Amino acid sequence: MKFLLSAATLIALSTPAFSEGDVAAGEKEFSKCKSCHMIAADDGTVIVKGGKVGPNLYGVIGRTAGTSDGFSYGDGLKDAAAASFVWTEEELASYITDPKAWLGDKGYAAKTKMSFKAKAKQADLAAYLASVKPAQ
Repeated sequence: MKFLLSAATLIALSTPAFSEGDVAAGEKEFSKCKSCHMIAADDGTVIVKGGKVGPNLYGVIGRTAGTSDGFSYGDGLKDAAAASFVWTEEELASYITDPKAWLGDKGYAAKTKMSFKAKAKQADLAAYLASVKPAQ
């Protein structure tokens, strides 16, 4: 019995704290983002019509923060770009929870143009954005 408990504890401790998100749920959740962001492929194909206040989020996972062409970033994401910070699902989920706090915690200027804070389903949204990318 002690072995099973120890093995279960070991498995629990070795599992990442970040749980994988649900792509379909994230696609629905993106409706909150499209007032500022669109998703358009590199060839111009519009995947999700949205605003142009924020950068195009096509291929955001794996991209260096603050580097989408044609968008003027706030100081915090400019700092992240200068540090060559690359978005992962986990970091994007954390960022959208509280952008200013995330920037400050990372040591970047806590200034961003993004005022939205996701209160739930951050992992789902990040999983959806990870799925919307160029073919490998």
